[in-house]
Amino acid sequence: MPEYEELDPRFKASLLNWMKTDNPFWSLLGMEIIGIKKGWAKIRLPFTKKLTNGIGVAHGGAIFSPADSAVGMIGLTERDESISTLEMKINYLKPLSGGEIIAEAKIVHRGTMTAIGDVEVRDGDGNLIAKGLATYAIVKK
Repeated sequence: MPEYEELDPRFKASLLNWMKTDNPFWSLLGMEIIGIKKGWAKIRLPFTKKLTNGIGVAHGGAIFSPADSAVGMIGLTERDESISTLEMKINYLKPLSGGEIIAEAKIVHRGTMTAIGDVEVRDGDGNLIAKGLATYAIVKK
C-alpha cells in the first residue's frame, strides 16, 4: 500500500466517534471503520443472514454500501470539505455467503470540484468479490 498521511489523532478520534454515534445507516448495517488516512479508508461489514438475497448470498446492495462508504469516508478527511456521490459503478466478481465484507478505497484523482475513487471489496479471506469506481463532488463547508 502506498504511504498515506495520518490524520490528526484528535480529528481521527472525533471522526470515528461520529460514525459510531451519528450515522443511522451504518448502525443499521453494522459497518465500521477499520482504517482511515488522507486519501485512503477501509470499512468492515460483518456478514449476517439479513444481508442475503433470495438465493442465500450477499445482496448486491450489501456489497455496494461499504464500497460507497469507504470512498465517502475519504471525503471527510479534510476539515473544510465534504463529498457527495455523483456516480458509482461496481462489478460483482464473486458471490459471498459468509464471513465479512471489507471495502478498501483510495482516491486516484482529485481536482478542485471532483474526485475519483477506486475501491476493492474483499471477503474475510482476502478474495476479491467486487471492484468499483466512483465520482464525487467536492463540497466546501
